[in-house]
Amino acid sequence: MRLCSVASGSSGNCIYAGVNDTHVMIDAGISGKKIEQGLNEIGLQTKDIQGIVITHEHIDHVKGLGVLARKFEIPIYGTRGTIQAVRNISSLGRFPDGLFHEIKEDESFQIHEIHIKPFAVSHDAVQPVSYVMEHEGSSFGVVTDLGMYDDYTIEKLKGLDALLLEANHDVRMLQTGKYPYYLKQRILGARGHLSNEVSGQLLCEILHDKLKYVLLGHLSKENNYEELAYETVCSEITLGDNQYRANDFSIQIAKRDGISELVEF
Repeated sequence: MRLCSVASGSSGNCIYAGVNDTHVMIDAGISGKKIEQGLNEIGLQTKDIQGIVITHEHIDHVKGLGVLARKFEIPIYGTRGTIQAVRNISSLGRFPDGLFHEIKEDESFQIHEIHIKPFAVSHDAVQPVSYVMEHEGSSFGVVTDLGMYDDYTIEKLKGLDALLLEANHDVRMLQTGKYPYYLKQRILGARGHLSNEVSGQLLCEILHDKLKYVLLGHLSKENNYEELAYETVCSEITLGDNQYRANDFSIQIAKRDGISELVEF
């Protein structure tokens, strides 16, 4: 399996996943031109994509969806609530008939060779999900845009080979920053975003010998920076109540406006 972040951050999100001749995207929150440029860097074109799975309807996850749908007619997968919300975003334009495919939380589906498991997350969207993808015993998760995790979340993320996980903000930067009070409360709330610390705590719950690669994503431009996110998550792992240390795994940062390393496992 292959995993790569084309863009990940509060200004736009697009993740590539593939195996053999199957190529899918998780979200399309940047322009079609930037998606094409990112895919070109790993030897692909947008026309190679066979499906787009959407986590939720916020514009930083669907900005390029309308253009891709009309130009390439790529099938789009999302929950009923997400599909309805996407259809209501006027800036995305008209979608060709028959491209949307409704999925449900905790019900697996297939895009060619990739087995996909959507699961519910706590976020201020209509019906948001995150995804675990599997192929012949290998698996990875893409988990962003959630304000909290629980035993259900932990159970869904056990046994992965790789994980792209949100580390959105530093709590102190957010609290003392320029955001208005209501927005700070939204981000800090149970339907907001994971802080660096909580991201590290979630990792402590799911670390195991098989996990090879962790990519920290969806960093806030205003309330985080790469070194702080990395060091905070590493500290939570190393000082946490578990048998692992941060240097037992490859931990990297997904850039907001650039493609990450293509990971194969």
